[in-house]
Amino acid sequence: MSKGKLVNIFITGAPGYIGGTVAHKLIKAGHQVTGLARDINKAELLEKHGITPVVGSLDDLELLYNTSKDSDVIINTASTHNAFAIRSILEAIRNSGKTFIHTSGSSIISDNANGEYSSHIYSEDIPYNPVPEKAIWYAIERNMILSAAKDGIRSIIICPCMIYGTGLGVRTHSIQIPLMSRTAKRIGASKYVGSGKNIWSNVHIDDCADAYLLALENAKPGSYYYLESGEESLVNIANAISKSLGHKKPAMSMNLKEAVNIWGAPMSLSLSSNSRLNAEKARQMLGWRPKHHNIIDDIMMKP
Repeated sequence: MSKGKLVNIFITGAPGYIGGTVAHKLIKAGHQVTGLARDINKAELLEKHGITPVVGSLDDLELLYNTSKDSDVIINTASTHNAFAIRSILEAIRNSGKTFIHTSGSSIISDNANGEYSSHIYSEDIPYNPVPEKAIWYAIERNMILSAAKDGIRSIIICPCMIYGTGLGVRTHSIQIPLMSRTAKRIGASKYVGSGKNIWSNVHIDDCADAYLLALENAKPGSYYYLESGEESLVNIANAISKSLGHKKPAMSMNLKEAVNIWGAPMSLSLSSNSRLNAEKARQMLGWRPKHHNIIDDIMMKP
């Protein structure tokens, strides 16, 4: 897409953490942004952020089809694995040369480590077998989205890791760190699973959103980009949360069963896994230059 050309962009998940921040930056760059909102309340919030709302959900397939057909660019930040919604969007822009940017997540390459360390670091060209609960993501990404490049669609996938920092849209906070912080406040202790030596790559929301704008300008059809600008172990993250809250004791270990009781099964499996990426491709191919590199410093600034 020509640099500087202003376009009409439809974002699913516009009230969300990633979608809202991406929308903010796109509007600031002069683009027109339409956002999917589940209800009138969310629609009003989008309007306050300069986003034209379309009220509906990912289940409203005709709405998705028509709105996508009327847009120059579609950015999906709402769901990684809603195959019906994704198919409706792709069918609407088939053979149009239009851009579809899909948001994945690095839990797709996570393991079942139970809090233990892994040395595996993935770049886009390293094959992997996703854990069973992420197999549907993998199938959708390969068989629907990337393959859509053969059907005249400029399909792109962006795969961030653990995102931190304050967002610029309706929702300003991420999931993992705030959850761990709320738990620590509620039970009086910051927690991690097992040894806590498992590692997640991380990226600041501001840098993450910048990558979407760069992909819009520079990415090739059928391309896939990991995003990361650092990594940290979960025990270190938990200890930083403990310090930021003024706890006198360091973070405490728990087993996976205890974690499920506190965080629920999906998040417990995620926060006890390793998810390590190399984003050199985004740096080289998109010209992405992240400005934030220390998740611990960010945690310490936000009690």
